[in-house]
Amino acid sequence: MTAHDDGVPGDQVLGVAQRIADRLLEVQRLVNEQVDATQSRLLPEVRRQLGYQEQEPVDLAGLTNTRIVGLDVVVTPEAVATVLPLSASSARTTGNGRRAMADIVRSADWRLGVIAGPCSIHDPAATLEYAGFLRRMRERHGDALEIVMRTYTEKPRTEVDWKGFAYDPYLDGSNNISVGLIATRMIMGRITAMGVPVAAEPLNALTPQYVDGLVTYNGVGARNVTDQTARERVSGFSAVVGFKNSPEGSIEAAVQAVVAARAPHEFLGVDRHGMTAQLSTTGNDTAHVILRGDKSGPNYSAAHIADTREHLRRRGLPEVVVVDASHGNSQKDHLRQRDVVHDLAGQIAGGETAIRGVMLESNLVAGRQDLDQEHPEVLEYGKSVTDACVDLDMTAAMLDELAGAARARRDSGFPRG
Repeated sequence: MTAHDDGVPGDQVLGVAQRIADRLLEVQRLVNEQVDATQSRLLPEVRRQLGYQEQEPVDLAGLTNTRIVGLDVVVTPEAVATVLPLSASSARTTGNGRRAMADIVRSADWRLGVIAGPCSIHDPAATLEYAGFLRRMRERHGDALEIVMRTYTEKPRTEVDWKGFAYDPYLDGSNNISVGLIATRMIMGRITAMGVPVAAEPLNALTPQYVDGLVTYNGVGARNVTDQTARERVSGFSAVVGFKNSPEGSIEAAVQAVVAARAPHEFLGVDRHGMTAQLSTTGNDTAHVILRGDKSGPNYSAAHIADTREHLRRRGLPEVVVVDASHGNSQKDHLRQRDVVHDLAGQIAGGETAIRGVMLESNLVAGRQDLDQEHPEVLEYGKSVTDACVDLDMTAAMLDELAGAARARRDSGFPRG
């Protein structure tokens, strides 16, 4: 039995991930010891050959790592991928999902992209159950919708809070990142093996390496849209990429991010062994704007779509947007997502071609709950611990409406040419 097999129940994912982490960390410590020994042997000779004189040791106490209280070895992307390789079904799902979403963004596919799922995932069993629901929705609406599941395991924080499953998978503040990264790959492997493509929000420069080949869609969040290093990173992503408008509502920030991500870049990164590397990218021609509203109000109306189209037109970019029905567009009321979707469906059915996708925050159970890291066992099954979500019935109703709108737009002749 492998970690990708359907025989591993969701409630056992963390236990399997822990066992894998323990073994891989043993290997990594041995590798690190060999690297240290080799460098200690060779680097002094390099200094001598370059003409540097011997130097008296300097006491660096108080100068370096003055605020670092721990440094733990972490599993490498290459090690994790070797133990947990992509299955043929996962690879097929991701490949098909990327082609479909790229075609939708490029207006080569008349269907509508839908990125739906929990605000963040925290329970492997509930996550896999939700994936089963989306698999049924994909079967129902595959002719009109390309449905991708939100599997966000990293959470941006305005100040301080739980940072996501990848960082604290046990939900108790133990912050076992190696287990979180392995479990994230396992979960995405299971979901894609079911035939459901996945979406992620990469916050760290290193984490995408651990799920390489598994992600169909990456959304860059409102807090990171102005980060030039994030823009450069996604210019090399194999997945389709969208940029949300900034928290204060700046569409121009998202447009600038799209321009940057579509261009080639050279920057400092890491390879699959976790070693520092210079990365060269081609640019990501799928980059597009995501409208998510802001604190002052929504930005999904026909007037907002027209204004965004004008922003894109002025920069010579494709007039393509994805609309997030949650966040600022729902004014943090999860039930208002239904109103947003109803408005968007009307625009789509009426022939609006710029709207190429919709994002929904949805879970098994409606609403949200607070995470008590001292007692994570008391959490209600299937309910979000971050933003509030709609339940399965409302999700199904919204998907029905969006599918009908997409079919109506198709019947009107979209895409043309």
